[in-house]
Amino acid sequence: QVQLVESGGGLVQAGGSLILSCAVSGRDFIYYTMGWFRQAPGKEREFVAFTSWNGGTILYGDAVKGRFTISRDNAKKTVYLQMNSLKSEDTAVYYCAASVRTTSLSDSAYDYWGQGTQVTVSS
Repeated sequence: QVQLVESGGGLVQAGGSLILSCAVSGRDFIYYTMGWFRQAPGKEREFVAFTSWNGGTILYGDAVKGRFTISRDNAKKTVYLQMNSLKSEDTAVYYCAASVRTTSLSDSAYDYWGQGTQVTVSS
């Protein structure tokens, strides 16, 4: 059974930084594409970033490009999202997700999801 547990969310002022972590159980973590998505109240879930199994392919959503950095530590079975220069519009629940099949911007391609962690950016 694969479980994803996010941590690191919280309240931060605009312009500040946060690091989200996602710890993954299960023996095949190294093969998973790992993604971050977010969902703000009243909005659809939005792609934030993904990294392929070895970090060789990384992609960011346009809204976060240049401010957020995704990384992974396969030995620790953990993926990170470094968020800098946060804006009020980054306020959302952030979800970690794992895909066993492909690299993708689409949430439908992801097989496992965490419970989410709230990020609130005050202006």
